[in-house]
Amino acid sequence: MFGRSGKGKGGSPAAVPGIVKPTRQRITAQDSISSKQVANGADALQAAPGTPPASGSSTPSTSRAERLARVLEAETVDIGELRKIGWSGIPHEHRALAWRLLLGYLPANRERRAATLERKRREYRDAVARYFDVNDDMRSDEEMHMKRQIAVDVPRTCPDVPLFHQSAMQQALERVLYVWSIRHPASGYVQGINDLITPFMFVFLDERVTGDVLAIDTSTLSADFISDVEADTFWCTTALLQGIQDNYTFAQPGIQRNVFKLKEIVHRIDAELYGHLEEQGLEFIQFAFRWMNCLLMRELRLELVVRLWDTYIAEGANMRVLHVYTCAALLSRFSRRLQSLEFQDLVMMLQHLPTQDWGERELSELLSQAFVWMSMFENAQNHLQL
Repeated sequence: MFGRSGKGKGGSPAAVPGIVKPTRQRITAQDSISSKQVANGADALQAAPGTPPASGSSTPSTSRAERLARVLEAETVDIGELRKIGWSGIPHEHRALAWRLLLGYLPANRERRAATLERKRREYRDAVARYFDVNDDMRSDEEMHMKRQIAVDVPRTCPDVPLFHQSAMQQALERVLYVWSIRHPASGYVQGINDLITPFMFVFLDERVTGDVLAIDTSTLSADFISDVEADTFWCTTALLQGIQDNYTFAQPGIQRNVFKLKEIVHRIDAELYGHLEEQGLEFIQFAFRWMNCLLMRELRLELVVRLWDTYIAEGANMRVLHVYTCAALLSRFSRRLQSLEFQDLVMMLQHLPTQDWGERELSELLSQAFVWMSMFENAQNHLQL
């Protein structure tokens, strides 16, 4: 049931099913990563079944797409197999269903899905009617403050994606954010959550519209259509944030821990870059807070974020850990260039990383590197523990 209040974990990584992780090497706190270690780990990763696509691969292979279709067509979906295949990317025609299943929004059993979907969507509509579609004089001061902040942030959401600046989409964003915040009084609404609901809205629109979803006129969509997209977005956002909600509670302790962990990882994998940032007086929190808060939503194009989230959602409970290593891989990718810059230019570059021309190849390389480092380090003794 929905609450009425309006107040506005890490460990060792779970195995990606079907992926043979690189052989772990004992690494002490004094050790650094050699290029040979990284190469050996990458070779093991690329040779394993179900791993991220090799450099140069831009789309899931036909055979993997066919395997995914067979998994999804089963009377009872094998969620472990779905995670294994989905980790390397999900074709857009299967993405919406796969995300709903991986996040536990829909049951694995085909016969139960229609009733579950109807019940969940009805529950969301009832919540909108009860909490959003009421006069402002029925709201507490905290609820009014939260509602106003959401109204301020929604127009700033995905500034480079016109889809989310259409009136129908902005109203949908406001409803989802407000109901989610009412439902989660421990955090309430926190800036950044507005970004995190957009990949879901994009995917669930893409599932049901013909043509380029980014070019549609949402004013032509029926109220029931938009309500269904909102409901699916709400429940999947809830599932995604369940494992990282301490990113958004008071003082955002989850983000603080993740930024500290990122700093320690970079110290191990790229001592020269780490030393340069220290020399320039640049604190990791100054640039990495946003990376943790928005899950790289503002560093990558929306289409690449959606592909990134295929892997994050397939990773399941270990998504938080993988994300930190992905951030480390992102930072290391621009290491040489960053080491040539002084403080002001460092800040500017880290706030506007040159990823505009990235495609799935670059993202695949990033995830491959993140996975290798996570496999090598996460169980190492006495360091790099969340």
